[in-house]
Amino acid sequence: MTKPRFRADHVGSLLRPAPIAAARAQKADPATLRAAEDAAIPLLIAMQEEVGLKVVTDGEARRAFWHFDFLGLLDGMEMRTREEGVQFHGTKIPPVRPVITGPLGFPADHPMLEHFRFVKDHTTACAKISIPGPSVLHYRTDPEDVLPAEYRDPDALTHAIAATYKAAVEAYYAAGCRYLQLDDIYFAYLGDPAQRALKQAQGYDPDALITRYAWMINEAIKDRPADMTIAMHMCRGNFRSTYAASGGYDAAADAIFNQTDVDIYFMEYDNERSGSLDPLRLLPKGDKRVMAGFITTKTPELEPVDAICRKIEEASRFAPLDQLGIAPQCGFASTEEGNAISPQDQRRKLELVVKVAQTVWGEA
Repeated sequence: MTKPRFRADHVGSLLRPAPIAAARAQKADPATLRAAEDAAIPLLIAMQEEVGLKVVTDGEARRAFWHFDFLGLLDGMEMRTREEGVQFHGTKIPPVRPVITGPLGFPADHPMLEHFRFVKDHTTACAKISIPGPSVLHYRTDPEDVLPAEYRDPDALTHAIAATYKAAVEAYYAAGCRYLQLDDIYFAYLGDPAQRALKQAQGYDPDALITRYAWMINEAIKDRPADMTIAMHMCRGNFRSTYAASGGYDAAADAIFNQTDVDIYFMEYDNERSGSLDPLRLLPKGDKRVMAGFITTKTPELEPVDAICRKIEEASRFAPLDQLGIAPQCGFASTEEGNAISPQDQRRKLELVVKVAQTVWGEA
């Protein structure tokens, strides 16, 4: 069986179309909002097809957050408003926090299954959906917000998270999904001394967390069918063109590349905050592929094609060129607020992704 593989791709989120943003701002009723989403998302899909991408998403246009919308709809989870949101560079995200209130599970009627089916029904390209990975549930839930007594045992909690995601993988496959992306960004966060100190203050060993997170994602995906591609996205935060962490992949590289059965790695590499390319040397020879995030979504300026090609050539000194591809470093709108770019800038960035792929590999 053939797994979906591409040279040009993107992380998933896109700027929210004006009709959707307006409906949300006006606090439209669910039916009105759904109508706006159903009308606008096919246009987002068409845009991706027009620029030459062979894999498309719904731009996460039905979500407010890239992660909390999904997590809040799991069994045993609630989103609660707090006084302060998570700190980013110079700003904070809206003050929503996950709380584990009961037994964790993936419901058979999770709304994002239908979100995927909508994309699949409106494209002839490969439909992909991005969901927050297992590490997100654990990392973003403060220890005091783990309410069930049985989950105070770290092993019991991480086993429950892994089982929840295993059920999710099975459900998406049954819905026709052959390309599922898990945004497990905290592998990258744990290369930041400040984030490591934060977790130590909560009683965690950061390196043990990396190993545990690798186990969770691998446990969730290890029994997937042979024709299903699993991707992992890693970054250091993306809210209104700002970031939350800095640091290279060195601490996590062996875990992500060699302790997980992930097929595709989306790795942020748009500036010095991402560290060196040296961790790519740990990518095992074979079918695994790194989508190098040399193109930023945080600013509108277009990177020169020849400069990106030189970066890919440099990366190929650490990992085989045939095991590389190109993508933006993150989404364009990890939250509904979006980054400080225009829809035209967004399209040009995606066109650049395709152009670089065709220049380097002769295909998208």
